[in-house]
Amino acid sequence: MSVELAVAPIAWSNSDLPELGGDTTLETCLKESREAGFTGTETGVKYPMDPETLGPLLETHQLKLASGWFSGTLRSCSVEEEWQNLQAMLHTFKSLGAPVLVYAETSGSVQSQKEVPVSKRPVMPDSEFPEYGRKLTEVADRMKDYGVRMVYHHHMGTVIETEREVDLLMEHTGPSVELLIDTGHLTFAGGNVEATTRRHGARIGHVHCKDIRKAVWQRVQQEDMSFLDAVLEGVFTVPGDGDINFAEIVKQLASYAYEGWFVVEAEQDPKENPPLEMAQLGHQTLVKILTAAGYQIEM
Repeated sequence: MSVELAVAPIAWSNSDLPELGGDTTLETCLKESREAGFTGTETGVKYPMDPETLGPLLETHQLKLASGWFSGTLRSCSVEEEWQNLQAMLHTFKSLGAPVLVYAETSGSVQSQKEVPVSKRPVMPDSEFPEYGRKLTEVADRMKDYGVRMVYHHHMGTVIETEREVDLLMEHTGPSVELLIDTGHLTFAGGNVEATTRRHGARIGHVHCKDIRKAVWQRVQQEDMSFLDAVLEGVFTVPGDGDINFAEIVKQLASYAYEGWFVVEAEQDPKENPPLEMAQLGHQTLVKILTAAGYQIEM
């Protein structure tokens, strides 16, 4: 089994919190991503989205485009409207060989609202899942035909956050809607990552490796913080610096012969947690765990 390792640029520059790395250049981010040992990156707030600009830039740093985030609004728009919304990003991703696009439903999301507790997020009624799933599957079918697969990102502050909501989404969508398993977000939501991976392993198409500092997470719950305040408090970190058991999760993925990208993603204060040092720790941790599970890592 062969996999590749990418790192998300959010450790260098946070799109929702400009005070975190706002003055860090894209050049620094790309240079340090490669220096830490990664062969791929996801897109970020400072990335040019023109493939003729982004492609040579990544090539200069010997990085591939693994994927990137798309803020979906399918709850409030038609399939055709969402398909049109996706066109620019799909063109870039296909042109640069990115295998998947990270889709998350952000209608009504509180993830970027610093003054709103994450507990006040919108909730999708059970009765809405069949129709939403039908629409999402139609978009994902089109994406697959185009050549860039959809991986759905359960995310704090959105309508698909909890383990149960992930189960409902998988139940009401077709196989073209693949699952992005995010270890940090599911743990933050009180979910069981290993159990969710066992249930949906055959449909997992992308993996975000985000660790949790349990003591901070407990305080976040007690004080009913917003998602952004939780980030500022340091709830997230890289594998090897938190409390998630990545070895067991990787074993589960290996049992399904998962092959694709493992992405280190941990938004935190770069002044307190230097991105290069954190990226190196995350890379070293994953290499050790993946190798033990029988994976070959493309370098």
